[in-house]
Amino acid sequence: MRRDFNAHMAICGILIFLSAMRTVEAEENDLEKQARIAMDKAAAFYHSEVATHGGYVYFYSPDLNVRWGEGSASKDQIWVQPPGTPTVGLAFLRAYEATGDRQQFLIPAVEAAEALVYGQMKSGGWTNCVDFDPRGTRVAMYRNGKGRGRNISSLDDGQSQSAILLLIHIDHALDFKHDKIHNAARIALDALLAAQFPNGAFPQVWDDDVIPDPPNLKASYPNYEWRTEGRIKNYWDMYTLNDNVTGYVADVLIDAHEIYDDSRFQTALRRLGDFLIAAQMPDPQPGWAQQYNYDMQPIWARKFEPPGVAGDESQEAIETLMKIFRVTGDRRYLAPIPRAIDWLKQSRLPDGRLARYYELQTNRPLYMTRNRDVYTLTYDDSNLPKHYGWKIESRLDEVERSYKKLVASNGQPQQKRAARPEPQQIKQIIGELDEQGRWISTFGGERLVGQPKFAAGAPYLSSEVFSKNLTQLSEFVREAGKN
Repeated sequence: MRRDFNAHMAICGILIFLSAMRTVEAEENDLEKQARIAMDKAAAFYHSEVATHGGYVYFYSPDLNVRWGEGSASKDQIWVQPPGTPTVGLAFLRAYEATGDRQQFLIPAVEAAEALVYGQMKSGGWTNCVDFDPRGTRVAMYRNGKGRGRNISSLDDGQSQSAILLLIHIDHALDFKHDKIHNAARIALDALLAAQFPNGAFPQVWDDDVIPDPPNLKASYPNYEWRTEGRIKNYWDMYTLNDNVTGYVADVLIDAHEIYDDSRFQTALRRLGDFLIAAQMPDPQPGWAQQYNYDMQPIWARKFEPPGVAGDESQEAIETLMKIFRVTGDRRYLAPIPRAIDWLKQSRLPDGRLARYYELQTNRPLYMTRNRDVYTLTYDDSNLPKHYGWKIESRLDEVERSYKKLVASNGQPQQKRAARPEPQQIKQIIGELDEQGRWISTFGGERLVGQPKFAAGAPYLSSEVFSKNLTQLSEFVREAGKN
């Protein structure tokens, strides 16, 4: 009798478990449907109401009358620098890859790419803005002959890199059959490779001038009084790490090699890694600087950017080396990392953050004061100019975990995969979408890209928020479709 009772209870347990599983599955299916509806609604609004000439800027007032990139933008101006047109275009592309819906998602992505093709510089890359008005205030010398003025392609803040990434992924999605996009992508990639220095470094910008071929040296400290000497007007022509130039370039080279199966891109990636190895500063500060001269010594950039070993760029250099290792499996690219992590740990500020700059050799956190347009070096952080990030968040715990995981991988190349969004996160994203298909942000005084002049509490639309939310919904729908 007891045996029958136990068997009965076991069957009941199984039935309860199966019922719960069916309930969970039904809830997930319902959430997937809600996510897809939200994707359609948000994409329709952003494409039909927000886009101009197929492109986007950073921020908009809810009525779309105020547009903001790096400064106020006209309706004929779109932004290239993230989180502008390439960021939004890639979000549409991810949505297409998750759903297969060409009308709702692929067409807006292609239009964003076509807008970038219009604004491609004669020198092959992009500047931060495309101005479709031939007489506009931000027009430049476009490859299509419809512009005028400067012919400078920029790697600053991911400008050319993000444009290239969108073009090559759209090129792939269209089976390389859209001639204008395909040709623009290949011209841009050729120009990027041509801009690489023989030692593997990249400048901040390039034009049609020939790239110099300086001696291949290792990083060292200046042997002159760097506070008052050694300023270089055209610092943008020198070896640049500022604002993650190397990380963005590595992303392009990795994806270009995968898409076009062209060994030139992996060769360039390895050379970039070799440069980062050489650019690591010697003891007592085995990190990286924002900018180096051709003697491989840290130099001034803008008047508020002194030579120094840089907290943020050092973290970015480590992350770039790990990217290169994931693709190549070459442990040489991991070798500089332990010393750099140890130095960064010892350099953390009392609040856990890192200084943007550490004084050469003394390692004291280095700041600036500002009186009108005159900047003065100081160790005092009590009166910092508000237009610049003098302290940055530490990512060292995550960086160190990633490094240890790579060391344990026994040198096997691997790709870093994004985690699937949690259902609660998806519910929040869906719940925050309004009836018109907008995600409305509220300005709380935080630093925003481009530093728009919003009043405290002002509502606004953000291309970054749109792109992030659409990508998260897409990833959820994609993963749900696999089950």
